[in-house]
Amino acid sequence: KIIFAEASIDSNLNNFKVDDNIVSVDETTFFFQRDLRTGKLVNLPNLIATGDKTPFLPARVAKSIPFSSAKLPEILNHFSLKPQTRDANTIGETIRGCERAAINGEQKFCATSLESFIDLSISKLGKQIQLLSIEFSKETKNPMFTISRGMQNMGEHELVCHKMEYPGAVFLCHALNKTGVYKVPLVGRDGTK
Repeated sequence: KIIFAEASIDSNLNNFKVDDNIVSVDETTFFFQRDLRTGKLVNLPNLIATGDKTPFLPARVAKSIPFSSAKLPEILNHFSLKPQTRDANTIGETIRGCERAAINGEQKFCATSLESFIDLSISKLGKQIQLLSIEFSKETKNPMFTISRGMQNMGEHELVCHKMEYPGAVFLCHALNKTGVYKVPLVGRDGTK
């Protein structure tokens, strides 16, 4: 299976705070399996953040542009960006994130074109891939959601991909040993599913 994600779900034992009879929920980023239960309230501001719609560069273009910290001046020149700007720093951070060594038990890669995304995913998972992504029934601004009935354990053979900031789409994809993936239905305070 392949999971295409821009946000993760999280919780901890101290998720709730009571202040003057008002209950607040800390932001949820990661979670333990024991915390995944119907009725649990989660705060997911990253889930509702406006997504980056930058498309992949065509494969031939992506291959013609270096993607290396050592070649950062050449990359900035290609995109007509000056060093020391916010955009230049963001490109550098994305490349360094892609170049970082995998942690123990992690497999990772960065895809800079749709073709590399598909080829690298197939090389890690095989050809029987199910693509999952976040879907909303309607637009919402409220990050508070309740876990609904219908959770599915999708298994432990997964690849999670996060969109990185770059002038063309770049996805950092990684798999961690012994990490389960769940498909979790959520219902927002305003009825958004």
